[in-house]
Amino acid sequence: MQKIIKIALIVIGVISAVLWYFLPSGDFTIPEVAAEAANSSAMNVMFMITYLLLGVAVVVALVYTLKNLFSTPENLKKALFALGGFALVVIISYFLSNGEDLDPQFLTDNDTTTSTVKNIGTGIYTFLILVAVAVVLMVVPSVKKLIGK
Repeated sequence: MQKIIKIALIVIGVISAVLWYFLPSGDFTIPEVAAEAANSSAMNVMFMITYLLLGVAVVVALVYTLKNLFSTPENLKKALFALGGFALVVIISYFLSNGEDLDPQFLTDNDTTTSTVKNIGTGIYTFLILVAVAVVLMVVPSVKKLIGK
């Protein structure tokens, strides 16, 4: 299996090097050259290779994660607790955001509704709560270690 992966990576590297050679040369800060490069078939094939490799990486990561998750009931229990905790943080964040944080003129000038503002506020509060939890989880063990000495 390792040999097959190495050979596949070498082939993809050679194909990418050949495609790189077929890209238009020049200063990409000039809009015409950048537009020509964006419309070239070599660039499109390079993007397809990138999407293929990204897809393979995502599938492999998901397969191994799910395999590890379902291998023991303890791992599944921990994952469900973590998922439940995250859901709880999102629910708390949803109730903390009120959707009225913007100037009413902004709501009339754009097609933004109060529910959109509430969803954005939910995301911000979720981020802030998770950052606070992460900081506490990093600081508390360090303080315990300092006090314990």
